[in-house]
Amino acid sequence: MKKLYETAMINHGGREGEVAAPNGSMQMKITPPGIHAEGTNPEQLFAAGYASCFNGALQHMIKEANLSVDSTVKARVSLYTLDEGGYKIGVVLEVHVDDVSEEQAKQLAEDAHDYCPYSKATRGNIDVEVVTV
Repeated sequence: MKKLYETAMINHGGREGEVAAPNGSMQMKITPPGIHAEGTNPEQLFAAGYASCFNGALQHMIKEANLSVDSTVKARVSLYTLDEGGYKIGVVLEVHVDDVSEEQAKQLAEDAHDYCPYSKATRGNIDVEVVTV
Protein backbone atom coordinates (compact mmCIF):
# COMPACT_ATOMS: atom_id res chain seq x y z
CA MET A 1 0.00 0.00 0.00
CA LYS A 2 1.35 3.40 -1.00
CA LYS A 3 0.23 6.58 0.76
CA LEU A 4 -1.06 9.11 -1.79
CA TYR A 5 -2.07 11.90 0.56
CA GLU A 6 -2.29 12.87 4.20
CA THR A 7 -4.02 15.79 5.85
CA ALA A 8 -4.74 16.93 9.37
CA MET A 9 -7.23 19.04 11.28
CA ILE A 10 -6.77 20.28 14.83
CA ASN A 11 -9.68 20.65 17.26
CA HIS A 12 -9.74 22.71 20.45
CA GLY A 13 -12.79 22.54 22.69
CA GLY A 14 -14.47 19.39 21.36
CA ARG A 15 -18.07 19.91 20.24
CA GLU A 16 -18.04 23.49 21.53
CA GLY A 17 -14.83 24.77 20.06
CA GLU A 18 -13.11 25.15 16.75
CA VAL A 19 -11.34 23.09 14.13
CA ALA A 20 -8.55 24.33 11.88
CA ALA A 21 -6.11 23.10 9.30
CA PRO A 22 -2.49 23.45 10.44
CA ASN A 23 -1.67 25.49 7.32
CA GLY A 24 -4.52 27.95 7.99
CA SER A 25 -6.48 27.05 4.84
CA MET A 26 -9.63 26.17 6.82
CA GLN A 27 -11.05 27.19 10.18
CA MET A 28 -14.55 26.54 11.50
CA LYS A 29 -16.50 27.06 14.68
CA ILE A 30 -17.77 23.73 16.06
CA THR A 31 -21.08 23.58 17.90
CA PRO A 32 -23.28 20.72 19.07
CA PRO A 33 -25.98 19.58 16.61
CA GLY A 34 -29.03 21.80 16.70
CA ILE A 35 -31.48 23.66 14.54
CA HIS A 36 -30.14 27.09 15.46
CA ALA A 37 -26.45 26.23 15.78
CA GLU A 38 -24.09 29.03 14.82
CA GLY A 39 -21.28 26.75 13.68
CA THR A 40 -20.93 23.36 12.10
CA ASN A 41 -20.75 20.01 13.84
CA PRO A 42 -18.79 16.79 13.33
CA GLU A 43 -21.79 15.08 11.70
CA GLN A 44 -22.02 17.80 9.04
CA LEU A 45 -18.30 17.55 8.38
CA PHE A 46 -18.55 13.77 8.03
CA ALA A 47 -21.55 14.15 5.69
CA ALA A 48 -19.63 16.61 3.52
CA GLY A 49 -16.62 14.31 3.27
CA TYR A 50 -18.66 11.17 2.61
CA ALA A 51 -20.89 12.81 -0.02
CA SER A 52 -17.86 14.19 -1.85
CA CYS A 53 -15.85 10.98 -1.68
CA PHE A 54 -18.80 8.80 -2.71
CA ASN A 55 -19.66 11.06 -5.66
CA GLY A 56 -16.02 10.90 -6.75
CA ALA A 57 -16.23 7.09 -6.68
CA LEU A 58 -19.55 7.26 -8.54
CA GLN A 59 -18.03 9.49 -11.23
CA HIS A 60 -15.22 6.94 -11.58
CA MET A 61 -17.78 4.16 -12.12
CA ILE A 62 -19.67 6.32 -14.63
CA LYS A 63 -16.44 6.86 -16.57
CA GLU A 64 -15.64 3.12 -16.39
CA ALA A 65 -19.08 2.45 -17.92
CA ASN A 66 -18.18 4.80 -20.81
CA LEU A 67 -20.93 7.22 -19.85
CA SER A 68 -20.85 10.99 -19.78
CA VAL A 69 -23.55 11.92 -17.26
CA ASP A 70 -23.73 13.98 -14.11
CA SER A 71 -24.41 12.69 -10.61
CA THR A 72 -25.24 14.04 -7.18
CA VAL A 73 -24.92 12.46 -3.75
CA LYS A 74 -26.61 13.65 -0.58
CA ALA A 75 -25.19 12.09 2.60
CA ARG A 76 -27.63 12.18 5.51
CA VAL A 77 -25.76 11.51 8.74
CA SER A 78 -27.79 10.78 11.87
CA LEU A 79 -26.62 10.73 15.47
CA TYR A 80 -28.28 8.09 17.65
CA THR A 81 -28.21 7.44 21.38
CA LEU A 82 -27.58 3.83 22.35
CA ASP A 83 -29.72 2.08 24.98
CA GLU A 84 -26.57 0.93 26.78
CA GLY A 85 -25.17 4.47 26.73
CA GLY A 86 -23.09 6.42 24.29
CA TYR A 87 -23.76 7.38 20.70
CA LYS A 88 -23.60 5.97 17.20
CA ILE A 89 -23.92 7.47 13.74
CA GLY A 90 -25.70 6.11 10.70
CA VAL A 91 -25.65 7.24 7.08
CA VAL A 92 -28.12 7.26 4.21
CA LEU A 93 -26.55 8.07 0.83
CA GLU A 94 -29.09 9.43 -1.65
CA VAL A 95 -27.61 8.88 -5.10
CA HIS A 96 -28.88 10.41 -8.34
CA VAL A 97 -27.41 9.72 -11.77
CA ASP A 98 -28.78 11.76 -14.68
CA ASP A 99 -30.04 10.15 -17.88
CA VAL A 100 -29.70 6.45 -16.92
CA SER A 101 -32.26 3.80 -16.00
CA GLU A 102 -33.04 3.13 -12.36
CA GLU A 103 -31.42 -0.29 -12.71
CA GLN A 104 -28.22 1.20 -14.12
CA ALA A 105 -28.16 3.91 -11.44
CA LYS A 106 -28.47 1.23 -8.73
CA GLN A 107 -25.62 -0.77 -10.26
CA LEU A 108 -23.37 2.30 -10.52
CA ALA A 109 -24.17 3.21 -6.88
CA GLU A 110 -23.43 -0.36 -5.73
CA ASP A 111 -20.12 -0.36 -7.60
CA ALA A 112 -19.24 3.05 -6.13
CA HIS A 113 -20.05 1.75 -2.63
CA ASP A 114 -17.55 -1.09 -3.17
CA TYR A 115 -14.93 1.39 -4.47
CA CYS A 116 -15.32 4.43 -2.17
CA PRO A 117 -12.68 4.78 0.59
CA TYR A 118 -15.28 6.15 3.05
CA SER A 119 -17.54 3.16 2.38
CA LYS A 120 -14.62 0.82 2.95
CA ALA A 121 -13.72 2.61 6.19
CA THR A 122 -17.27 2.45 7.57
CA ARG A 123 -18.21 -1.06 6.35
CA GLY A 124 -19.13 -3.20 9.33
CA ASN A 125 -18.78 -0.26 11.73
CA ILE A 126 -21.88 1.83 11.10
CA ASP A 127 -25.12 1.37 9.20
CA VAL A 128 -24.86 2.81 5.68
CA GLU A 129 -27.83 2.66 3.34
CA VAL A 130 -27.42 3.54 -0.35
CA VAL A 131 -30.61 4.58 -2.14
CA THR A 132 -31.09 5.85 -5.66
CA VAL A 133 -33.35 8.84 -6.13
